[in-house]
Amino acid sequence: KEFSKWKDIANKHDISTYFADVGAPNQRALNEHTNGLLRKDGLGKDMNLSDLPTDYVQQVASYRNNIPRKSLNYKTPLEVFMKYITNEQVVFF
Repeated sequence: KEFSKWKDIANKHDISTYFADVGAPNQRALNEHTNGLLRKDGLGKDMNLSDLPTDYVQQVASYRNNIPRKSLNYKTPLEVFMKYITNEQVVFF
């Protein structure tokens, strides 16, 4: 059910959505690149993240979310995320 409400979200926020064709990794190059980086961090393809220590997963996420991305106009994912949430919402993270 990962994408079960995508239409509601797209309509509510007036955004366009795109789904890559099945078996076409070339249509999602950024995702494939990111997966490769996570594998370099020790998170294997078939690894169950719930089997890993929480602090390790958080460390990898923090590291990756603080690297500037060309696709984000050389901002970090964290910078872009923080731009769209309120101070009250930050408390929950």
